[in-house]
Amino acid sequence: MVLRRFLLALINSQQLVERLAESRPIRRAAQLTAFAVLRAQLGIRDATRDLRGPVRRAARFGATFFRELRRGLQDRPSGGKDGPGRGLGD
Repeated sequence: MVLRRFLLALINSQQLVERLAESRPIRRAAQLTAFAVLRAQLGIRDATRDLRGPVRRAARFGATFFRELRRGLQDRPSGGKDGPGRGLGD
C-alpha cells in the first residue's frame, strides 16, 4: 500500500516524467513502438491493395455473367415446346 502511494507520487512528478522521457532507453522504446505501428499499418495497406485486383476481377466477371445471361434469355425464342414450364412428360 505504501509502495503503491510512493510509485504514484513518483509517476505524477512532472520533473521525473520529463527526465525519464529524455532518457535513452525510453526514447529507444518509443522509437521501436512507432516503427512497429507504422510497419503494421503499411502491411495492412499493402494487403488490402493486393486484394483489390481479385475483387475487381470477380465483380467484373459477375457483371459480365449476368449481362450475358439476360442477353441469352432475351434472345431465345418464346413459346413452343422449349418454353418455360414444359416438363419431360408434357
